[in-house]
Amino acid sequence: MRIPTRGFAAVARAGLIAGVLGAAALVTPASAAATTVSSNWAGYVAHSPSGRFTSVSAEWTAPAASCTAGRETHSAVWVGLGGYSTGAKALEQIGTEADCGASGQPAYSTWVELLPAGAQNLRLAVRAGDRVVASVTVIGRHATLRLRNLTTGRSYSTTRRLSAVDVSTADWIVEAPSGCAAAGGCQTLDLANFGSVSFANATATSSGRTRTVADWGGTELLLRQGRVVSGAAAFRGLGVVSATPSPYDGGSFSVAYGESEGRAPEGPVLPGFRGGAE
Repeated sequence: MRIPTRGFAAVARAGLIAGVLGAAALVTPASAAATTVSSNWAGYVAHSPSGRFTSVSAEWTAPAASCTAGRETHSAVWVGLGGYSTGAKALEQIGTEADCGASGQPAYSTWVELLPAGAQNLRLAVRAGDRVVASVTVIGRHATLRLRNLTTGRSYSTTRRLSAVDVSTADWIVEAPSGCAAAGGCQTLDLANFGSVSFANATATSSGRTRTVADWGGTELLLRQGRVVSGAAAFRGLGVVSATPSPYDGGSFSVAYGESEGRAPEGPVLPGFRGGAE
């Protein structure tokens, strides 16, 4: 199993819910609905009439992970271009991570990933409550990714030439990362209780025009995982763990963690952050 950030091992999810949503709704912008369900992404995805974006950016406050001893959980907040298809071959993304180890202690980190290459942890420290701003710009086959911790004043920037790019969508996402085996194959990890995270100044540029997520009319993504849950919902048993975005207001919206009883269909697993570097 590919080891997530800080060496946390992947935890097999119990009580998975049957009833996978059809992947066709996530294949092309033309078929994308106003709201759809995913097993690993929550937030908004924007589509341009030209079918191409050149940049995406946003600010957010790194969320605090609420941890329980004996349960390893994971969450990532990021901006990126592409990846909005179960068969996507590329995705350019950068963000922060909030995880819970088996000891019940939280860990926070920053990372960059340029699929199909693996993730890379950054030497840019982040703590819960730090304000960050991130951006991804792609021109031709060159991608520039930036992340600045506004609280500490430290920043990271890199420009890389890519073998493949996907700029078909602009993405503002909270994700349940995946753990991947060295021999291939990935599994979506249990989503950490990140509380709530608010995006601000969420903008994207296409055909020389920079607009907010509201201007683009972003597609809403609801994250739904079926597993044994306990805690905020004051019950223990088979239930649904969720991450749900609020309506956007200009360039601002929030994504909230939730737990509930019952059964619900899970959506497709989209390409995304693969749990940090080994």
